[in-house]
Amino acid sequence: MTSHSFPSFVFSSVLLTISLLVGYFYSLEQSTTTKYLLLDERLIDHTENARMVVGTVRKHEANPLFIEDKPWEKRFDNLYGNVLYDSTSMSYRLWYSPFIIDYSAKDFTLAQRLADYNPPEDREMAICYAISSDGIQWTKPDLGLVIYEGNARNNIVWRGPHGAGIYYDPYESDPEFRFKTMFQGLSTSTSTDGLKWSPPKKCTSVTVAGDTHNNTFWAPTEHRYVGITRTWGSKGRQVARTESEDFVHWTKEKLVMEGTSLRDQPYAMPVFYHEGLYLGLLAIYNRESDRTWTELAWSPDSKDWRRVSPGVPLIPNSEEPLAYDYGCVYACATPVFLENEIRLYYGGSDWLHFGWRNGSLCLATLRPDGFAGYEPQVDERMATVLTRPVYYKGGMIEITTDVYSGGSVIVNIFDEDGNSLQTASPVINTGTDIPLVFEHAIPPGNIKLQFIVDQAKIYAFQFID
Repeated sequence: MTSHSFPSFVFSSVLLTISLLVGYFYSLEQSTTTKYLLLDERLIDHTENARMVVGTVRKHEANPLFIEDKPWEKRFDNLYGNVLYDSTSMSYRLWYSPFIIDYSAKDFTLAQRLADYNPPEDREMAICYAISSDGIQWTKPDLGLVIYEGNARNNIVWRGPHGAGIYYDPYESDPEFRFKTMFQGLSTSTSTDGLKWSPPKKCTSVTVAGDTHNNTFWAPTEHRYVGITRTWGSKGRQVARTESEDFVHWTKEKLVMEGTSLRDQPYAMPVFYHEGLYLGLLAIYNRESDRTWTELAWSPDSKDWRRVSPGVPLIPNSEEPLAYDYGCVYACATPVFLENEIRLYYGGSDWLHFGWRNGSLCLATLRPDGFAGYEPQVDERMATVLTRPVYYKGGMIEITTDVYSGGSVIVNIFDEDGNSLQTASPVINTGTDIPLVFEHAIPPGNIKLQFIVDQAKIYAFQFID
């Protein structure tokens, strides 16, 4: 890394960091909600005519949000994007990793894409930086931090790291370690502002190369840092996990996920903690088509992983050759949770994984709580989902559901022995956190919730103290 005096923009990022931390702890203090995502199989006692399916994303009409339009952005490849959103200032920060020394496919025709692509021997990746006030229009600021072809007027943060995952650590008390990264090697680094980074430290106990989008985060249920990286086995690419109590000393990696065959292989999996679960945005590389899409996985502890609807994309590819995400879809870490939608940023590529492709930053959105939910089986109108006992302290019960024309969701409440307590008034409209209406108060204790889903989809329920 090259040391320079910092422009005023860099100092403004320090204020953003402070704002993020204050907003985070405020949200913790205000929270009195216990939400349950029904994709968590541990919640479910019994289902009839029901199937769990991933949510339906909407690709933003402004896609692609930005492309390889700088001289040093030769090839985005998988982008390896990392998005940070500050709800207080409503601003976005993005770290992404293009190859800055490579061959470009800009303006290539389809016929030209069919030629073999072989990267140069001196191929080099870098971490770059972009900012946005709305998450749609992005600026690539001149940081003045790194020399590229004799000039520091660029948005390059650091030359060299490959597959860097950038993590803002809200639990960290020392500002010097507020930002953390893990990248190929496997190595780590820390930063006060996400722009100027400490010398890398080798994770000496980890033996994998980590040639993927490496992802690190604090796991609150495990009380330690977790690193998600990649290894190789008899079925090709695999997801591996390492952990650390201090972000310095890391355990030897352990396999946590592999593909079902050599055809479909886990390429990368950014992970984040949400509503008591670890969710993984799993990139699946298909060897036959040479294309990659993003699926959904979840874990109770960041170790034991289950895929939701294996083979069914959460963020699918476009089907028209040379469309901006025809070839590859690699999710960024992590989603942005807004009041009315979940934003899933991703790196799209217009051609095949090992081919001549152009990359871009793209956006897909989900409805709140909409990662996955239960709906009736194909050719069935109605389904039933019964939970295991969950503790209810009293207060309001709310559900998140999509109700289609003529449909409804009816919620029956039972005690832990299966005795009926009450039935809520039918929910006949789509909504997030819809309060259930009961004739009488439900006494505190362990209860079971039965959802009768008629031409609808149920995602989650929550208790409001």
